Amino acid sequence: MAGPVRSEDATPRDDAIRLLARREYARAELRDRLAAKGHALEAVEACLDALVEQGLQSDVRFAESFLRSRVARGQGPVRIRAELSRRGVDDATARGAFDEAGGEVDWFELAATTLARRFSGPGQEPRERARRERFLAGRGFDFDQLRHAMNHAWDDA
Repeated sequence: MAGPVRSEDATPRDDAIRLLARREYARAELRDRLAAKGHALEAVEACLDALVEQGLQSDVRFAESFLRSRVARGQGPVRIRAELSRRGVDDATARGAFDEAGGEVDWFELAATTLARRFSGPGQEPRERARRERFLAGRGFDFDQLRHAMNHAWDDA
């Protein structure tokens, strides 16, 4: 009985399928991973083209999945866009993922919920308020979302 395929015997497709079985990957991310395993760039590109054609790899699907996971973590649109770009997703694909999620995600409410979950109140001192603002900015919320959160995070408390 044959055992698992050893890495040095694996084709780019074998390695790509193994990676994609765990989670979605952007094409650029997958290309980098396969190249790091020592596969020839021409073979990697041909493999990626075939995977896209077969529907096994999709930057659109990756961007939508990535966006949902980051929203669940309480991250804002600025940070998510930057991370998608860093992972090789083009602006049009990222914009499409945000448009798709547009009706589902209220970024202002997410900022307020994220802030309320982390801090028990708005803080009385300017230093405490600045700390809360830095927290939200670091999470990737823009100025308007940050202001909204600072004013409404503890409305129900």
